[in-house]
Amino acid sequence: MVFFQMIEPATVIGVDIGGTKAAIGAVSLPDGEVLETVLLPTPTGAASGDAFLDSLARQVAAFIDRRSDGPPAIGLSVCELVDVEGKIRSGHRVQWKGLDPVARFSEILPTAIESDVRAAALAEARLGAGRHYRQFFYLNLGTGVSSCLVLDGKPHAGHRGNALAIASSPISLRTKQGEIASQVLEDVAGGEGLARLAAMAGLKAGSAKELITLAESGEPHAQALIGDAARAVGVSLGLAVNILDPEAVIVGGGLAGAEGLFWEAIQRETRAHIWSDDTRPLPILKGSLGSDAALIGAALTAYAMSSPKLR
Repeated sequence: MVFFQMIEPATVIGVDIGGTKAAIGAVSLPDGEVLETVLLPTPTGAASGDAFLDSLARQVAAFIDRRSDGPPAIGLSVCELVDVEGKIRSGHRVQWKGLDPVARFSEILPTAIESDVRAAALAEARLGAGRHYRQFFYLNLGTGVSSCLVLDGKPHAGHRGNALAIASSPISLRTKQGEIASQVLEDVAGGEGLARLAAMAGLKAGSAKELITLAESGEPHAQALIGDAARAVGVSLGLAVNILDPEAVIVGGGLAGAEGLFWEAIQRETRAHIWSDDTRPLPILKGSLGSDAALIGAALTAYAMSSPKLR
């Protein structure tokens, strides 16, 4: 059963600002087809602040000027905390806290903003792997790791907009030696964290995807790192399932596309950490929209703002 229907076709501009790259795209709605994209690197540090915002806005304006389909709005998805009023409340990767990207992009077209994980979850709910479920828990495995509960097709933001940080707080336990050991999920299972761990281990893997490929080839140190990452994901997903009891779990993001060892281990470890026998067989699925999910979700967010026809 599909719970939402869009009546009025439109081409909407989506802009997805991720941890390593930013994508500008024209998205045809209601089908969600991405008609054209331009990819740009996301700067780091201070370079990702005001100068990046102005540069990106200029490139979006130029992208729109080249098109003849008259998009009604722009949707932004950002890999930061975005509160319920559309203000950016963190600067972990993109230094836009205290800036007003909505006002800047609204100089071009009416603009809506959302966190990237909620945008991706919205797209999966409306057009992807979640469209047959009334509620599901969405985990994004990319450069970073974040999450979102979806209820009746709508991403749950929480009271402040901060209900996404599954991977940012340490899990701390006392070891047999009496020391406190802390583990942050993003550091051991996010793309950036896995690449860093591979470099520390001296492995010939410049990215998390290369590390997964190396593990598939049988390299034992790579397999250990991927096994640790899958176990950490399973612990966190199992805990989320135990607390929330969703209908399904959907895993998206760049690292979710890997078949084989990593995906199988995530499924196995998640089920191993679900307490209830009744809950344990729940569907654990990959997102079906791939790396375009947040871009499509940004466009959907803008469409909902600009048209009463989304319901």
